[in-house]
Amino acid sequence: QVNLVESGGGLVQAGGSLRLSCAVTGRTVSTTTVAWFRQAPGKEREFVARISRNGGWTYYADSVKGRFTLSRDGAKNTASLQMNSLRPEETAVYSCAADTSGLGHTTVDEYEYWGQGTQVTVSS
Repeated sequence: QVNLVESGGGLVQAGGSLRLSCAVTGRTVSTTTVAWFRQAPGKEREFVARISRNGGWTYYADSVKGRFTLSRDGAKNTASLQMNSLRPEETAVYSCAADTSGLGHTTVDEYEYWGQGTQVTVSS
């Protein structure tokens, strides 16, 4: 069983930065594909970024490329999302997800395990 706990959400002004962390238990982060998704009120959950279990390759949604960086820390067994130049429209609940099959990419159904989410609010 894999458990995920997010932290680091909060309120930030437009143009500001936040760092979200996803603590993984039950499996080492280096053997798990971890992704971040977000869901704004009244909208579908959307893919933000992922880091693969093999090689730690990262992939980002076009809307966050160049502003968000996903990394992992084997010692802490965490995957962290550094978010810079945040925009008001990025206000959402951000959730991390894990896939142990190696097939997880950008869709919700590809991920087996989910955290509870953390609220990110960007004020204008």
